Amino acid sequence: MLTPTVRFFTVVAVLFDWSMTIALTYHGHSTWHVTVGDTTLLIDPFFNNAHSDLDPSDVETPDYVLLTHGHTDHIADAGAFSEATLVATPELVSYAEGELGFENAVGGMGMNLGGTVECGDAFVTMVRADHSNGINTDNALSGGMPAGFVISDTKPTQVADESSTTFYHAGDTSLMSEMRDVIGPYLKPDAAAVPIGDHFTMGPWQAAVAVDWLGVDDAFPMHYDTFGPIEVDPDEWVREVRATASEVDTHVLAGEETVVLE
Repeated sequence: MLTPTVRFFTVVAVLFDWSMTIALTYHGHSTWHVTVGDTTLLIDPFFNNAHSDLDPSDVETPDYVLLTHGHTDHIADAGAFSEATLVATPELVSYAEGELGFENAVGGMGMNLGGTVECGDAFVTMVRADHSNGINTDNALSGGMPAGFVISDTKPTQVADESSTTFYHAGDTSLMSEMRDVIGPYLKPDAAAVPIGDHFTMGPWQAAVAVDWLGVDDAFPMHYDTFGPIEVDPDEWVREVRATASEVDTHVLAGEETVVLE
């Protein structure tokens, strides 16, 4: 969809099998475009960051917009995609319908922690994130509980499906035992994007522990370098991951780069 991704294809082909079914494009900060089969999802649209040169108008409206929480650096460009179906907590859906122009939400009013909804070819499970959730920057309104999303091409069940492919977007969060006790062993993500910027979320060493606990095959850093307090060298995170003795493959993506997962 985005021509800048062409320059990454030769690199990606070495890492991934092109027969795989979930495509991920990183737009910087916590913004990811996810394609599952014929379904497109955009997570936390915010393009005014150090890793993206795109304007929201450069991006095709997805089928679904997923919002982890209401802080400005996660919803600032959501209104540009208001024709999409919204996936968020009821509190955040109410705000987005009143202020950002959204008219459709999953289930008519959004979803909540622990729920799984079918979004076209994707199944989206909302999981905990340990963070705050004021809307925009004045924090006068609450967006309910902050969240992360587990996105899969099959419905999560207790019966293992070796053919399924699953991506975990951790949202803004601290290190939490739910990654080790629930998300890793039961939702079984193949890949994860974790915040590494410190100050407002996990820093490099906690994010490295998170990746180890999750047991994923591939991991990506996000939520760093956008503004002063979260300026972090991602190589520090890579070193911390190696220090856990985890066998995960780490991928530090530049903006608008695409990878494909099994």
